Amino acid sequence: MVNVKGRWALITGAARGIGRLSAEFMAERGCNLILHSRKTEHTEELIKKVRGMGVEAYAVGAELSDLGQVERMLGEIDSLGVDVDIVMNNAGMQIAYRTDYFSTPVSDYTESFKINTIAPAMIMYRFLPRMIERGFGRILNTTSGIRLEPQQAGYSASKAALDKITIDLGSTVQGTDVMINLTDPGWCRTDLGGPHAPNSPESAIPGITVGVFVDDRKSGRYLGAQNFAGMTLEDAVRKAETEFDSPY
Repeated sequence: MVNVKGRWALITGAARGIGRLSAEFMAERGCNLILHSRKTEHTEELIKKVRGMGVEAYAVGAELSDLGQVERMLGEIDSLGVDVDIVMNNAGMQIAYRTDYFSTPVSDYTESFKINTIAPAMIMYRFLPRMIERGFGRILNTTSGIRLEPQQAGYSASKAALDKITIDLGSTVQGTDVMINLTDPGWCRTDLGGPHAPNSPESAIPGITVGVFVDDRKSGRYLGAQNFAGMTLEDAVRKAETEFDSPY
């Protein structure tokens, strides 16, 4: 199992929900953090909390639908002078639920793809070559299990595109210590999932992070967090490595 103590992780959408829980979980294991939110003030309290746990932490802000802001954020992270070994593309946006789905506006697609597909791809393209150079890296992209719901077509299509990018990129590093995998928290009671979702946000821990800790050189897998609910991290990693194979 990977030891993340002293490494640096970028977590997008870290201000609340699954992203915040992931940040706290990583900090507990000694991982230094770069925490993204729309505005840096949204993570001020979290930054103080994780620094109090003995790790270094920085806040960065960007509206992911504004790709210029994403590029500026990446430049800001570069200026920190640290090696980003772990990327957790957690941030996402569910634009709308269209009961009259034949009237779905084009903007549902364009906004969904910018936030859920293009911004994560930009982040991967920035850090993946450096991970390959150093011979170590973990990229974990958060997808969705939504299927057969045209009411959420923009969201589900953008996540399907992220799946495709993840699997295709993963094939280029398969068999190396740079690993790219997918995760999915399941339907949780977050701002995105809503109050009637069946799962608590805490049920996604440790599964939402397991792709960071696996150490078997396999990429392109779907590591749904609810498969590991209630397990210790060690048992979750063992299960991921023995029961979830790469698609190549």
